Amino acid sequence: MSPLRIGIIAGESSGDQLGAALITAMRAKVPDVQFFGMAGPKMIAAGCEAWAASEEIAVMGLAEVLPHLPRLLRLRSSLVARFRTARPDVFVGIDSPAFNLWIAKKLRSAECKTVQYVAPQVWAWRQGRVRKIGRACDLVLCLLPFEPKFFEEHGVRAVFVGHPLADQIPFELDRMAARRDLGIAVPVEPRASPAAAVADSALVALLPGSRLGEVERLGGDFVRAAAWIAGRRPNIQFAAPMASPHVRHTFAKKIAEVPNAPRIMLFDGQSHRILAACDAALVASGTATLETLLSRRPMVVAYRFGAVTAFVVRALGLVKVRFFSQPNILVGRRLVPEFLQEQVSGPALGEALLQVLDDQKLQSEMQDEFRMIHETLRRGGADRAADAILERVRGHA
Repeated sequence: MSPLRIGIIAGESSGDQLGAALITAMRAKVPDVQFFGMAGPKMIAAGCEAWAASEEIAVMGLAEVLPHLPRLLRLRSSLVARFRTARPDVFVGIDSPAFNLWIAKKLRSAECKTVQYVAPQVWAWRQGRVRKIGRACDLVLCLLPFEPKFFEEHGVRAVFVGHPLADQIPFELDRMAARRDLGIAVPVEPRASPAAAVADSALVALLPGSRLGEVERLGGDFVRAAAWIAGRRPNIQFAAPMASPHVRHTFAKKIAEVPNAPRIMLFDGQSHRILAACDAALVASGTATLETLLSRRPMVVAYRFGAVTAFVVRALGLVKVRFFSQPNILVGRRLVPEFLQEQVSGPALGEALLQVLDDQKLQSEMQDEFRMIHETLRRGGADRAADAILERVRGHA
């Protein structure tokens, strides 16, 4: 019998993490399974044959995509051609729905089974896309518990598998051990209470995004927020995990452009360790907010679309949810301070973060809610995803 062959496409660092966990889980069940397609470094290390790099599709927005469109269309067509030649038993698209669903539809029409891993957030905006998903995919693997009901109401088979990050991040993190591992020492001056001492000499994590466009739009305000905080609490330190060398270079330029920028320690990757080490975080909306939630760290969330994308989204009323940050969506109320578009500024973000650091009651409330979400999402996500894909291949789903 020939080995199981899985075509796969993952975009960006978050997709690379999910893909690597899936490959590892699948190999435990089917040792001779073969993966090939678009992969990041973690997927390659797990044994995926990379035809292209994940970061090649790390572009987001409507107008923002236009300069990259010819390259992306060529890449998409070349991948379809290679998959048709390779004839995988199943195609798995991880996140990046704008790129993956077209490929899935083409392959499904060629009688290849197709799975979308990470449900597109059609319940939040552009709900009409659900019909496109149904035409492209045999199965959608959902990371959030409320998503399958929405898809199945629209005739799309979907399964909640949990989030692999919830399995990877422990329920309890050792802040001091993480700081020692990273070589970070945060001075604590004696104060009337331990809480006041922490608020005055905290370690703040800055996560300005994994895509270059996000860092271009948010990086300057994140640095200005750090400067605003440092001007009032000079003992606070800042650390930022960088998703790639390109992101690091772009963010370093943003730091250099702010005259009063404090020292910001830049790390290659290591977001898990930095979140474990920090007292609070300023985070770009996306997977990093879930990672921060699972680390049970208080946070402030920000996001800014490109100007044209923001205009289109607002003019057409495409957004259908009250909140945009994943923690608030999961909790169902505004627990985490969130700032969108013109609300984003250095002083606004800095002030909100200091308020979080100073408010022990709010921190405790966040941590309690985050713990409950962590328990809900910890389902052996990669293992369940592998089982669901195998069932699909064997025709049982």
